[in-house]
Amino acid sequence: MSDFEDSSFDLEVQPSRLYPEYTSTVLRAPSKSLIVLKKSLTERTGPIFKDFNLGTFDHDLTKNAIKNGEPLGERIVVHGKVLNEKGQPMPHTLIEIWQANAAGRYVHKVDQHDAPLDPNFLGTGRCMTDSEGNYRFYTIKPGAYPWGNHLNAWRPNHIHFSLFGNQISSRLITQMYFPGDPLLEYDPIYQAVKAKGRELLISKFDLDITEPNFALGYRFDIVLRGHQATPFENR
Repeated sequence: MSDFEDSSFDLEVQPSRLYPEYTSTVLRAPSKSLIVLKKSLTERTGPIFKDFNLGTFDHDLTKNAIKNGEPLGERIVVHGKVLNEKGQPMPHTLIEIWQANAAGRYVHKVDQHDAPLDPNFLGTGRCMTDSEGNYRFYTIKPGAYPWGNHLNAWRPNHIHFSLFGNQISSRLITQMYFPGDPLLEYDPIYQAVKAKGRELLISKFDLDITEPNFALGYRFDIVLRGHQATPFENR
């Protein structure tokens, strides 16, 4: 069993599938016991992301768009480690991120928020952890946006993370938030996470990784399992 599929995790950290204040969970949360499906040979043997080819700027969201200039907004560097419950690094883990632009708008036809799109920013990227489990992205700090869950509902600044282990069925999804965001206390998605786990979703400002005259640094370590596991949306 891989670190990605171990079912041992802290119920005081991981979010509940049903949280009425997060209204869409009322419709999509399972009402019956889950059924564990038997895995096939395909799911157990691939893909092997160690040999996955990445583009030169896949990790740099400030450069990976077809553009005529720089994207608008505050440039940031997001870095960290992917670890197991023993603090051991997880190498060759494929990480994908997606996010809104600085105005709080996604490049997606479903997003009709009355905020401008940035022709120089796609809002998606990917990278592979190195032999020590490290990863790094260059991007723009995402803006807050309204989402219609309740009256005057706004999502805090956040970045979505998707991690793949050595099996296609081992995907884990989470969100990274920023320190000091006043919207966190009003956000049902963040509040749906148990109090013990909320701080594990907030990145830490990192002056050491901050690049002079270019970008502020934030650290976000991801723990796959155990009592300090990062809260995931699809446990």
